[in-house]
Amino acid sequence: MQDWNELFSQEELDIYDTAGFGRKSGIGRRPALLVIDIQYRTVGTRRLPIREAQREFPTACGERGWEAIDALQPVMRLFRARGWPVIYAYVAPKAKTDGGRLAQKVPAIMDIPPAGYEFVAELAPGPSDILIPKKHPSAFFGTALTSHLIDLGVDTLVVGGCTTSGCVRASVVDAFSLNFRVVVPAECVYDRTPTPHRANLFDMAQKYADVMPTEQAIAALKALPEPA
Repeated sequence: MQDWNELFSQEELDIYDTAGFGRKSGIGRRPALLVIDIQYRTVGTRRLPIREAQREFPTACGERGWEAIDALQPVMRLFRARGWPVIYAYVAPKAKTDGGRLAQKVPAIMDIPPAGYEFVAELAPGPSDILIPKKHPSAFFGTALTSHLIDLGVDTLVVGGCTTSGCVRASVVDAFSLNFRVVVPAECVYDRTPTPHRANLFDMAQKYADVMPTEQAIAALKALPEPA
């Protein structure tokens, strides 16, 4: 369980508890791993503090992102060993007509060089993985993700990547709305600053997902029966 007392008062936590939020949904029997936007534009090509990483890509999260990449690697190894689906939702290089409202809110997203859109080598897609290019925060909006999940018989999404307050949260809410179970290993998602990261982890844990330490998520996944 996360220590929400770092960010919220006990009275706030009690209000959520009295309302009945924060209960567990559990893990189903057919999980898929959804990797969101783990590209060099979100971390930088080297392990640097965020202010240094932003000199290369203004959208980079720096060392927080690299720490999440480290945490996500054993989760991905388990999925590959079990033959469970691994799905990459990612932003493709943007043409001037692709930006929509995001280009107005975050103009820097339109000027990222091609190298920034490459997948981080430590978590690069394999030949059997599914790639889902997206233009909006949610991995579900305007993509074929739901069709793939139905075809694969998936009932649970394990979500890693970035940002916690942006594309991760948007995708988690849509997955929940489509009646998928959702697990967020807390160390496997990242954001630019700690406050929105923790606040959105809390909100997802209360309403939309089972947020848990990565070691606990791995243990729960290992307890599932192996595919035939």
